[in-house]
Amino acid sequence: MSHPIISIIMGSDSDLPVMQQAADMLSHFGIGYEMTIVSAHRTPERMIDFAQNAHRRGIKVIIAGAGGAAHLPGMVAAITPLPVIGVPVKSSNSIDGWDSILSILQMPGGIPVATVALNGAKNAGILAASIIGSSDADILNRILMYKEALKQEVLLKADQLEQTLSNINKQ
Repeated sequence: MSHPIISIIMGSDSDLPVMQQAADMLSHFGIGYEMTIVSAHRTPERMIDFAQNAHRRGIKVIIAGAGGAAHLPGMVAAITPLPVIGVPVKSSNSIDGWDSILSILQMPGGIPVATVALNGAKNAGILAASIIGSSDADILNRILMYKEALKQEVLLKADQLEQTLSNINKQ
């Protein structure tokens, strides 16, 4: 794997099962990433240092997952010049995930955070890859192949369903 250009951060290790999906997608696309815990509430100094310096370390996109109050993505976006993709995580202290979704989604004007679905780290990984692919032809080609594979999978399933229904209707 190449030098990390995407950072995956989370507020707690309890977010790891969800955030691992982003890492899996980045690995699929052959994109180097790093992953760590950065808590907006328990380690604010670490968060500030991370957000201020990520671009200096060659990071191009930050994927930030958080549950509950979910301040991590927005606080990081307020400090870094990099694009931030927020992943709301349904955690044990969450109000069915809505608190996390709204905390990440409802950012004030001037501080954007791209937000994916609740526990949608897989899509965060794909979106981060797409951002990188906008200026990297090799990654763009891998994304095109991935989307073509998705298309072929749906067409195959549609054909199988139609065949099954056709066989049932013949009986």
